[in-house]
Amino acid sequence: MKRIIGEYTGTEYGPLIICIGGIHGNEFAGVKALDLVLKMLEVEHIANPEFTFRGRMVAIRGNLSALKLKKRYVDKDLNRNFNKLRLDAIIKGEIHAEYTEDYEAIEIIRFVRNEIKDYQATKVVIIDLHTTSSPGGIFTIVPDDLPSLKIAKEMHAPVIQGMIDGVKGTTMHYFNSENLGVISRTISFESGQHNDPKAVTIAIAAIVACLRALGCVNPHDVESQHDKILINFSKNLPSVTKLIMKHPIKPSDNFKMKPDYLNFQRVYKGEIIATDVNGPIAISEDGILLMPLYQDQGEDGFFLIKEIKEYEIHP
Repeated sequence: MKRIIGEYTGTEYGPLIICIGGIHGNEFAGVKALDLVLKMLEVEHIANPEFTFRGRMVAIRGNLSALKLKKRYVDKDLNRNFNKLRLDAIIKGEIHAEYTEDYEAIEIIRFVRNEIKDYQATKVVIIDLHTTSSPGGIFTIVPDDLPSLKIAKEMHAPVIQGMIDGVKGTTMHYFNSENLGVISRTISFESGQHNDPKAVTIAIAAIVACLRALGCVNPHDVESQHDKILINFSKNLPSVTKLIMKHPIKPSDNFKMKPDYLNFQRVYKGEIIATDVNGPIAISEDGILLMPLYQDQGEDGFFLIKEIKEYEIHP
């Protein structure tokens, strides 16, 4: 299994798009979607001789070690391990790597930096593709700034704000303008339940919508079916929400969700939705459930969000 899925460089200079599938080793939909999008780009000019691509798209696999084992992670959640101070200290040889995911994170960081250097990129967008253990909706997570929110809006999926403060050590925390030295943003997209075949189709639609929003492809070259797919799967879901709380867990907690909860399911104060070694776990306030945990590995049992009327924009 190789790190690089594939690449496509347009005839015109433009943004550098680095797409990552399989940051979690039990999430294969993003990897499959990226392979298919690259194949679509390679043959697009046959059906559409006027097709133009601006920029460069590179697709990679995230946690190679975990993907081989079909596990979320080996030693530590890779999407909680992008801690700049710690990883930079490992790179400089000031401290030793402790986890398999240290090596994975450092390889990805070096890859991204090399791509920026080789393409002489002035604008970088990281697209981080995920799926969830529970069904019930698709959504986008971006930093709470206007340019990121504009891109997210083009993807026609609910936007979850506040995650960058609620969850630490993600790709969003490392791959930004300050760390990479060029204008950079990271977008995380959740395309459905791990084993749902439609998650691949949804991820493809989200990638294409993002390429259009970034000006890599002309709007008239993008088939309307991609928008229809995203709009259909977002139907009746709140367009913008904000994180209220998360329920962190440890393996020793013996956390277990009650069955059949869905993403975006409304829950109410006092409702018992899970158990652990201390007994029943009740919801602390009315809200909307997100990412209830139905898999063996994970550091968060569930998230609680609330609907907000408009984007909350930060500098």
